[in-house]
Amino acid sequence: MRQVRIALLILVGALALAGFAPAAKAFHSGGVAECTGCHSMHEAASAPLLLGGDYSSTCLNCHQHAGDTGPTSYHVSTADADQPPGVPPKQRNPGGDFGWLKKTYTTTASYGATIQNNGWTHGHNIVATDYGYGPDPENTTAPGGTMTAADLSCVNCHNPHPRARRIADGTVIAPPKTQGTLSAPIYSSGSYGAAPTATLAVGVYRLLRASGEIAHDSVTFSGVPPAVAPSGYNRSEAVTQTRVAYGYSATTNGYDSWGRWCRTCHPDMHSDAGYVHEVDSALGSTIADNYNMYVKTGDLTGTSANSFLSLVPFNENTADPAVLASHAKNNDSYLTGPTAADRLSCLSCHRAHASAWQHALRWNMEGEFLTMADSSGNPVYPATDAAGTTPDGRPISSYGQFHRGYSTAEMKAAYYDRDATKFAAYQRALCNKCHVQD
Repeated sequence: MRQVRIALLILVGALALAGFAPAAKAFHSGGVAECTGCHSMHEAASAPLLLGGDYSSTCLNCHQHAGDTGPTSYHVSTADADQPPGVPPKQRNPGGDFGWLKKTYTTTASYGATIQNNGWTHGHNIVATDYGYGPDPENTTAPGGTMTAADLSCVNCHNPHPRARRIADGTVIAPPKTQGTLSAPIYSSGSYGAAPTATLAVGVYRLLRASGEIAHDSVTFSGVPPAVAPSGYNRSEAVTQTRVAYGYSATTNGYDSWGRWCRTCHPDMHSDAGYVHEVDSALGSTIADNYNMYVKTGDLTGTSANSFLSLVPFNENTADPAVLASHAKNNDSYLTGPTAADRLSCLSCHRAHASAWQHALRWNMEGEFLTMADSSGNPVYPATDAAGTTPDGRPISSYGQFHRGYSTAEMKAAYYDRDATKFAAYQRALCNKCHVQD
C-alpha cells in the first residue's frame, strides 16, 4: 500500500508540474505537504514514522525516479541503473544531480600519472541508505565546520515542515507557535515569485531553512536567501540557458545573504579575515566590466545586454521578488549581466547539490583546460571516447588530466549539454569570467 501511495503522489506531482493540471498545486505548495506522503502511522520504515529508511531516502522516494530518460521536473538524483559507466546523470536542475557522487573513475594522464576521480568529492554527500548514498569517507565533519558528515541529509538545508513565509510586502516571517498568533496562510511556492495577496502568503525559496531554524546541533540560520527560479528549471541548456535570479540581502526582513546562509555549516570557509575568496561583496566596476565583456578564452566581445552565463551566476543586489521574477528566464530573453553593485556568492562557483567536478564546482578546476582542439583546431571535449588527435598529433582521449575518466556524453552533461563550440578551443577555467587572466 505504501508503494502505491508513493507512486500516486509522484504521478500527481509530475502531471501538475508538467502543466497537465494547471490549477493544481505541487506536493509541497510552499509549505508543509500532505503528511502521509512522507509518514506512515502503521507502516513506517524508520523514525519519525518515515516512509524511507532515513530522512534523505524519504525525500528521494519522490525526488528520484528509475527510468528517467532526461531531466524531469523536481528530480534531483539519477538511479544507478540509469547512469552506468560512460552514461551521465539525467537531471539538469540548478542545484545539480546527486548521481555525480557515484561517478568514480581511475584514468591516466597524457604524461603517465594516474588520475583518481572520486565521486564522493563531487558535492554534498547526503546519507540516503535506501538509494546507495553514504557519508563522505574523507571528511568526517563539514569542511570548515563541525557538523558530522554522517548526519548530512536533505533536511539540514530544506525544511519539510516550513512555517517561514513571504507576505505581501515581501518580508519573510516565521510565525511563532503561540496562542493568539495570526498569520497569512501559505497558498503556493515562493520559488517562482508568485505575488501573495494581502491575506495570503507564499513559501520561501526551495523550502530553505529560515531565521532561527536549526541546521545541526545548536547552530541556527540567520535568515533565508532570496531567489526566484523559472518554472521550467530542470532542463537541458543545449539551446538556451536556465537563469535563476539569485538575490542579495543583508540580515533584514527575514532574509540573509547566500554567503552567510552557507556559512551556517561552513563557518571557517567564510571568515571575515584570512586568505579566503570574498563572498557577498559588491563586484565593483572592474569585475562587472570583466564579466560583461568576457565570452570565452580569447573573446572579449560581450556586452552587458548579453553576458549572463549560468555556469557563473551572480547575485543581484535586490531581494525584491517581483524584480527577481522578471529576470528568472529559461528562454534567453533576459541575459543582462551584472552591475558594480551586484554580488558574488558561493553559488557563483558551486552547485548546491553535486556536479561532475570536485567540490561541486560548476566547471573543472582539476585541469588546465575545459576543452581541447581537434586536428583542424575546432573545440572538442577531452573524453575517454574522443576520436582524433590534437593539432600536434596526440590522441585527444589520452588526456586523462582533463577528462577525468568521463566519456564525451558525461563531459557534455557536466556543462548541461552545451556543445564544446560554446567555448573556445583550449578554454581555460571560468574564473576568467570575472578575472580575465587567460
